[in-house]
Amino acid sequence: QVHLVESGGGLVQAGGSLRLSCAASGRTFSSYAMGWFRQAPGKEREFVAVISRSAGSTQYADSVKGRFTISRDNAKNTVYLQMNSLKPEDTAVYYCAGRQGMIITRRSYEYDYWGQGTQVTVSS
Repeated sequence: QVHLVESGGGLVQAGGSLRLSCAASGRTFSSYAMGWFRQAPGKEREFVAVISRSAGSTQYADSVKGRFTISRDNAKNTVYLQMNSLKPEDTAVYYCAGRQGMIITRRSYEYDYWGQGTQVTVSS
């Protein structure tokens, strides 16, 4: 069992930056690929970014590529999402998710564990 807790959300003006963190419990964090997803009001949850167990591979949604960076620190059981050049359309609840194994995926249903989410609001 893995328990995930996100933090770092908040209100920021367009063009600003935020760094989200997701802290995981347990001793097997390094065996999980970790992803970030987001859900805006009235919309479906969508993929944002994913990082492999060893951080050797990452993928990003086209909408955030070049602006967001996913990273992880296995010694701290934490995955991060650095968000720069934020836009109003980035406003959403952001969730981290964990999937045991080496395969990285953009499909939310393939993740085993989810955090409770953290709100990011970007004002124009």
